[in-house]
Formats: sequence, structure tokens, C-alpha cells
Amino acid sequence: MIVTVTTTTGKRTAPKERQDFASEAWSLLQQVVYSQRPRWMAVIREYDLVPPHWIALQTLKEPKPMGELAKQLACDNSNVTWITDRLEERGLVERQSAPHDRRVRLLVLTAEGQRLRDEIAARLAEPPAAIARLSREEVRALRDVLRSAGEHLDET
Repeated sequence: MIVTVTTTTGKRTAPKERQDFASEAWSLLQQVVYSQRPRWMAVIREYDLVPPHWIALQTLKEPKPMGELAKQLACDNSNVTWITDRLEERGLVERQSAPHDRRVRLLVLTAEGQRLRDEIAARLAEPPAAIARLSREEVRALRDVLRSAGEHLDET
């Protein structure tokens, strides 16, 4: 089956051209995001965190087994132990036994961990100049497109 796409200008595009647009859009999105890496690193460093600490804090929206966190961080279980030890020393997470199996250790954010995560997230949510300079309509369109893409993240 051949699928065509109608663009906002009313032009119909072939599947190959659609893929080219998707590749270009993805490359441009990466360029914008990666340009902010120094800012991102500076903010988390202010809180004496390294990237795996911050990613773990973001991931722990609910209690999670350490093995699952290792999968989400794409790292070895021993690395998660090190990350957890550092976060636990700071009072940001705690280990708890899973109600269904005492052998399973769940990681749970403490109230301080939630407070810190929310504070950092608020700072990182401040848009960079490249986004802030867009018109209201452009920002709304960008938000809507990214929201739509986000709805399909679990499909991969």
C-alpha cells in the first residue's frame, strides 16, 4: 500500500519524501536539544549531581525495582547500586522491600528527592533563547507536534 501525505501547503508527498522530512525534523530536534547540554549539565552540577543521578530522579515517579531502573538507564545493575548509594546518602531515595516479594528492593523518592527533582525540573523547563524567540503560534505548533509525538513513545 502506498501512503501519501498532504502537507500544510496542500502538496501531496510520497512515502520517501515523508521519511526525508521526518529524518530532517529529528535531526533538527536533536540539534536544538544537544545545544542545551552545557546548560543542562551546569544546572545539575549546581545540585552536586551527575547525569545518571538526575536521570534516576526523573525516572522514579513511582517506586521501581532496581533492575527496572538499570534497564531504563541502559546500564549494569552494579551501576544502579552505585547511583542508588549516592542518592540514598543524600536522603533523596530510599530502598524498600516490595510488598509482593521482600527479596525485591524498590527505589522510592523521599520527600527531599521529590522537592529537588521538582526544583531542577522547573529550572530546566525554562526555554532556551532558540525556543523563546519563536512566535506564540510557532511555539504552540511546536508544542502540539511534540505532544502528539509523545503520545506514541510507548509504541516503540
